[in-house]
Amino acid sequence: MKTKKTFRTVLLASVAAVAMQGAAFAEPIKIAINEWTGQHISAHFAGSLFEKIGQEVEYVTAGAVPQFAALAEGSLHIQPEVWTNNVGDIYPKAVESGDIIVVGGLGLEPREGWVYPPYMKDKCPGLPAYSALYDCAQAFAAADTFPKGRLITYPADWGTRSSDLVKMVELPFKPIPGGSEGAMLAELKSAVAAEQPILMMLWQPHWVFAEIDVNWVEWDSAEGDCDESSQKKGAACGFQQARIEKVVTDDFAEKFPKAMKLVEQMSLTNEIQNALILEIDQKGRKVEEVVAEWLENNESVWQPWVAAAQ
Repeated sequence: MKTKKTFRTVLLASVAAVAMQGAAFAEPIKIAINEWTGQHISAHFAGSLFEKIGQEVEYVTAGAVPQFAALAEGSLHIQPEVWTNNVGDIYPKAVESGDIIVVGGLGLEPREGWVYPPYMKDKCPGLPAYSALYDCAQAFAAADTFPKGRLITYPADWGTRSSDLVKMVELPFKPIPGGSEGAMLAELKSAVAAEQPILMMLWQPHWVFAEIDVNWVEWDSAEGDCDESSQKKGAACGFQQARIEKVVTDDFAEKFPKAMKLVEQMSLTNEIQNALILEIDQKGRKVEEVVAEWLENNESVWQPWVAAAQ
């Protein structure tokens, strides 16, 4: 009897040890973390859903360009929010070579361009067409730019896309680089509160669209992607717009088949991300807390994805 009990004890201990060893060697999904709040939301959104199917995750800080080499070699497994217009040639080359796999669009509808408050349409009736800006530039003027209009562009170290466009299409505006994203948005909020003139380069998704009413300047339509380098007065497409894609390593589906099914289903909208960015950037809340709260309140949205993965 004692021998049977001893054998049973050893057997159970062995089974437990094997199970623990298997858990110890279970590879976590390594999720890229980039430099902006929206991507932090997408990353934790994906990670939280992976955990709901029993998958361990690890968040790894990675630069927007160097991350593709890490994905190609397998030290990262997924980047759920790649903006295709600011990653140079390395991204399309990695996709073409098969080193990384594009699973599909995340669902966000990105946009970059110039925005203005709705009340400026009374002072510049031709808006939102960019052609109206030729005739009503003075409506956007400031003391240091008169008679030219004042255009607030991205900070100087973000590039010169707006300045280049103003010069190419001969708009009577003086581009003024913003000191920082925070300084730009503070000026926008102040101008809107006082109903002062303002024209600014901006992008979305962004929390500002969950709090402030602004309209986009509209440009000429382009055949295919807008070529920012070959514009002129009377033929201006404005800015090349990005696609936002979910990408994984080439062996992701083999390593993490359930997670792959979930990635295929997973999506976000501008409305969701704008609201969550507002909670984080303006109310000082943690991304983990904000994402967890949204998932708790919107189970009907993501539960079908989890069910499909399992």
